[in-house]
Amino acid sequence: MRSILLALFAIPLVAGCNSDRFTLHTYSDTRIETDSPPVSTHAGHVKPVVVQSGPTRVAIIDVDGLILNTPFVGPLSCGENPVALFREKLDAVARDKCVKAVVLRINSPGGGVAACISMRHDLERFKACTKLPVVACLMDTAAGGAYYLASGADQIVAGPATVTGGVGVILNLFNLRDLMAQFNVIPQPIKSGEFTDIGTSARSLTEGEKQLLQAMADEFHKQIVTDIKRARPTATDATTFDGRIFTGSQAKAKGLVDHVGDLDEALQVAGQMGCPGLTALPGVVMYRRGNDPARSIYAITANVPLQGAGLFPSMPGLDRAKIPTFLSLWQPELSIEKLGGK
Repeated sequence: MRSILLALFAIPLVAGCNSDRFTLHTYSDTRIETDSPPVSTHAGHVKPVVVQSGPTRVAIIDVDGLILNTPFVGPLSCGENPVALFREKLDAVARDKCVKAVVLRINSPGGGVAACISMRHDLERFKACTKLPVVACLMDTAAGGAYYLASGADQIVAGPATVTGGVGVILNLFNLRDLMAQFNVIPQPIKSGEFTDIGTSARSLTEGEKQLLQAMADEFHKQIVTDIKRARPTATDATTFDGRIFTGSQAKAKGLVDHVGDLDEALQVAGQMGCPGLTALPGVVMYRRGNDPARSIYAITANVPLQGAGLFPSMPGLDRAKIPTFLSLWQPELSIEKLGGK
């Protein structure tokens, strides 16, 4: 009986695009989500919010801030896991039969190699499943793993002042032995296995450890470069992938982007790819939770913990030691207290 009811209620959702938002969703846990505002600050599944009217519908999927597979929670914020949120928004777009194209709006220095690869693979599967055209729009910064994600799109638009490139891999390790000694903190490790404590901050790396970690960084970098070259066969200059950063026009000259323009131009390109012959700016929808408003195409999530605003002090360098993972990013500021947003 439940299956029959769900099927009957789902008919209007597939039949047309008269509403600016879905009035009913079904999910794997069989719960029904309505448009009534949520009571909890954990505001349920993402739902479409129209931020620009137009003759067709283009979806913006926004990727902002450091990309790590971890929830950025904090005071006064339920936070988000960037990897999980990205997958959830892709799924929401796939269910929205009114969407004709997607703009992947990226403003990120990059992040964890594993997280960025997961998101890139999700994007590739989304494109294969939906057949929707995807245009990446690079905002202030789209470097390292963020550019790697963008390279999975069909077209890439970068702003004239965009900082992009930074295709490299780094593992942030710090030797804190002398600092610990100042506080009379003396490690006394007991271990079995020569490399069990590889990367520890209590001492410097041995030559053997350096070689092992360098081999891993080289392997991850090779995978990233291979995927980018597969998607961007015109990017053949060796200096493109040595970690240096570029402006939008420099990136275009190196084959990393297709157009130099702004978000409106990216929307125009996506609209024309989804609806050939379209001349006006398309309508735009974003996918947000009930406690996360969006009123323009530039809207950035409000679900950012207070430490994202730099409220709490942090010693440069030490925060990066808290995430001992291989990163592909450009971030000259050593402190990462701005984990969750801008």
